[in-house]
Amino acid sequence: MKYRKQIKEAAQLSEPYCVTKGDKFRLKDHDPSETGDVKDQQHGQKIIDHRAGLIANLQEKLYAQDHWALLLVLQGMDAAGKDGVVKHVMSGVNPQGCDVHSFKTPSTEELSHDYLWRVHSCVPERGKIGIFNRSYYEEVLVVRVHPTLLQAQKLPDSLITKHIWEQRYEDINAFEQYLTHNGVVIRKFFLHISKKEQKKRFLERLDDSKKNWKFSMADVKERGYWKDYQEAYEEMIQNTATKRAPWYVVPADNKWYAQLIVASAIITTLEELDLSFPDVDKEKKKELENVRDSLLQEKN
Repeated sequence: MKYRKQIKEAAQLSEPYCVTKGDKFRLKDHDPSETGDVKDQQHGQKIIDHRAGLIANLQEKLYAQDHWALLLVLQGMDAAGKDGVVKHVMSGVNPQGCDVHSFKTPSTEELSHDYLWRVHSCVPERGKIGIFNRSYYEEVLVVRVHPTLLQAQKLPDSLITKHIWEQRYEDINAFEQYLTHNGVVIRKFFLHISKKEQKKRFLERLDDSKKNWKFSMADVKERGYWKDYQEAYEEMIQNTATKRAPWYVVPADNKWYAQLIVASAIITTLEELDLSFPDVDKEKKKELENVRDSLLQEKN
């Protein structure tokens, strides 16, 4: 009974942030500082701690059943809390069943291939959870905000037209459809942070010697394109939010609340897969009984 209640609460908490049809999506309708009905951070952290056990249990079944894979895509502005989500939400998961990939500036080799080439080999295998900390969506975000980056991709001039972004949305939707047809369940999270909160976190990185290493002048430079990025994120969600691969627009001004929403969405998704530990056949059961008898007959 307690388990069913937790599953239901997870669905109720994450569902309002799920976008499966993007045509009417507007970023201005989403408050990055929202915390729903959760009272405060202490209350939220208590729920997160309980959810960690659920995720670990469901991940174990996912691994044992070995039919499905779960791909989690994390996107957001600098300091939105992507690393924190990976650290805190997945803390109780067996490392053998989870892989994390961070996609940074493409290498020379990667630029010599199509933009999906470097991510395809990182898609999680059956039984595993894969996390993309930034992803192929950078191709319609940073590359769109800085279109000169297209030059480095060695595309023929005839292919760089005003329709290139619509074409990339089509490519991405087709790629995600292909993955879902092959048992890869996709859930995408946009950690929605306000410009004010980002400034606060940047200052914390400057003031705390333990966080200095996280700071980069490039982050400040990108902050100057804030409006362009917000427009790119909005259009990205409008064009790539589907029922098979929805976006969760997660309020991220409060890190603990963002982590709670992501954890709840993961639980809901895994529960929908109807996971269970595989049953062994009669022959295997007989073999196990023989092993049991042999062990019981051993002399200490």
